[in-house]
Amino acid sequence: MKHASAGDERIFAASCASKLTLTRENMIKITSDFDHGNIVVQDATDLSDIRLGIKPDGAAKFHQWFYYKVETRSGEALVMNIVNAGSASYVEGWKDYRAVASYDGEQWFRVNTNYTDDVLTIRHAPERDVVYYAYFAAYPTTRHRSFIERIKSENAFSHSRLGETLDGQTIDYFQAGEGTLQYWVIARQHPGEDMGSWWMEGFLHALADEADEAATALKKAATVHIVPCMNLDGVARGHLRTNAAGVDLNRAWRNTTMDKSPEVFLVRNAMKKTGVDFFLDVHGDEAIPNNFLDPGWGTPSWTDESDSRFERYRSLMLEISKDFQTKDGYPKTAPGKANLDIATNYVTEEWRCLAMTLEMPFKDANVNPDPEQGWSPERCRAFAREHLQAMARIAPQLR
Repeated sequence: MKHASAGDERIFAASCASKLTLTRENMIKITSDFDHGNIVVQDATDLSDIRLGIKPDGAAKFHQWFYYKVETRSGEALVMNIVNAGSASYVEGWKDYRAVASYDGEQWFRVNTNYTDDVLTIRHAPERDVVYYAYFAAYPTTRHRSFIERIKSENAFSHSRLGETLDGQTIDYFQAGEGTLQYWVIARQHPGEDMGSWWMEGFLHALADEADEAATALKKAATVHIVPCMNLDGVARGHLRTNAAGVDLNRAWRNTTMDKSPEVFLVRNAMKKTGVDFFLDVHGDEAIPNNFLDPGWGTPSWTDESDSRFERYRSLMLEISKDFQTKDGYPKTAPGKANLDIATNYVTEEWRCLAMTLEMPFKDANVNPDPEQGWSPERCRAFAREHLQAMARIAPQLR
């Protein structure tokens, strides 16, 4: 996929040196200097042609995530042009894409968006004086910490810290169940894929629900290990794909180090202590407008039995969820050609288990679309409960 050029990086490195706040006769103020925020204001003097840019990840060239706040008079028609969208990391992601907006950071809705001549244009007349815009419903570290504190009080879980990120943030780890099978579920290796955290909210709430039959069955069959957010530094810094050192964590599993990718190093070490019978890594895909699963195709250890286990899980999801499909997804990797730096491939090869990457869309899903919200936090949470059902039902076939 297309990445930003060196020239684009120089232009926006210079832009980032300027203030992120501009005013037009005290009528508009645009900021992103907060947790998970990302935008550069080039010109906000004309509300019908506001010029914005997305900052690249600090030590890497990736850029696509944006999240910013606008303070203006309610009812003002805003035309916001993201002028470096044409050099974004995944340009295919702008096709049929609509940005999201929120007045409170809780309820998000889609707004008029189009991509033409390398510029992404967002048009909206907010009904309140303060409004947030984002690439997807934002899930900053502040919300993560609040959620972690609530989950720690649930009797279903034991909690510990695996260690710290390069910026000194705690890597939280939860364990539930007492079964002999070892399930590992992680999310947010890529910090701009916020749907992973919304999915985790649904998953952890379901797992703690004593009335949920699937959760009870899964906890009886398996011990479930959960890392809700892998890349907190990248989240706080407003990055798309990388951590504080500019490392893509999902390309660091084979040769991880504490000085560059402690998040992976610590999680991988914990997995080696328990072993792995099932692994799910929760992500978002910019271009493909549907939910899908990608297994360890192409790993040296992949067999017909591996394929059968994966197809069984996909069949269960098709049976359980109206939001799942199998037509769209990544092409199969040729035998022996899998990149073992990727988490799913590394885990498949290391433990010969059912390991998968779950991808959810930034756009609306073509299967079971929602014209108003598109793929949303609410749907992420509900989708997680459906995965829990499939996890419980697949357990007997993993022994």
